[in-house]
Amino acid sequence: MLDMMVMQAGNGLALGFLYVLIALGLSIIFGLLGIVNFAHGVFFALGAYFSVTMYGVMGWWGVPVAMVIVTIIGMLTEVLLIRRLYDKDPLVSLIVTFAFSLLAEAVIRTIWGPEGQPFDAPDALSGVIVFGPFVIATYRLAVMLLAMVILALLWAFLNYTKFGRILRAGSRDPGMVGLLGINLPRVFTGTFGLGCLLAAIAGVLAAPLWTVTPSMGTAAIMPAFVIVTIGGLGSYMGAVVAGLLVGLVQSLTIQFFPEASAAAMYVLMALVLLLRPRGLFGEQWERFE
Repeated sequence: MLDMMVMQAGNGLALGFLYVLIALGLSIIFGLLGIVNFAHGVFFALGAYFSVTMYGVMGWWGVPVAMVIVTIIGMLTEVLLIRRLYDKDPLVSLIVTFAFSLLAEAVIRTIWGPEGQPFDAPDALSGVIVFGPFVIATYRLAVMLLAMVILALLWAFLNYTKFGRILRAGSRDPGMVGLLGINLPRVFTGTFGLGCLLAAIAGVLAAPLWTVTPSMGTAAIMPAFVIVTIGGLGSYMGAVVAGLLVGLVQSLTIQFFPEASAAAMYVLMALVLLLRPRGLFGEQWERFE
């Protein structure tokens, strides 16, 4: 029993890190832009699909190109669509981005077809690693390590670069950032692109683990919203902690109580909100209250 719990915990952490990357992109976009982006899962799916396509054209060198393509698509989406929603009611942004996600999924089905597409992990990452009672697929361990590196780089970017400091300041008071002479439209476009990049990276990493299908974005967006809610709106640390918690809870529930696996993360969210309505790391922000 203990060995099984340890193994499932490892799988849950791998899943949790994927959720963290998706939720962080969603949290970053909400923190600065104040947009409830229901279309965020689309960029997760596009990351997986473009990685499959570019791998067929360029090999593994095509995978970074796929991430860049998705980031550019995200920035164009902000310029052409999302920018029109900043002064609208949050419900409007929710409806518009939901409609955009349906349209994008239909476009994916038209271009790539409705069937699932295989995408195997690199041969060097095949097999499993055994360490005492701990057994985990090599690729899952690689996903965890790579995700931790990405999170460390993101933390350094947010804390030690000019754009990162602007992003953190703008998430608290975008009006003041604009008064300082900073070009807010460019910052917003860059922020949306960064969020889409994180979703694309998660899609690339998830492609060998999940079936690459048009609906995979829908399967990813609900856990992302749950994680952002549990962690606290706009909280980066909250997204990390909540993502790992959701991954662990889902993995352990699937193993020991599969009938409740679909509801496990929602039960966790309800318990957290009952004890702390703002989420684990939520704060009282003047811009919302």
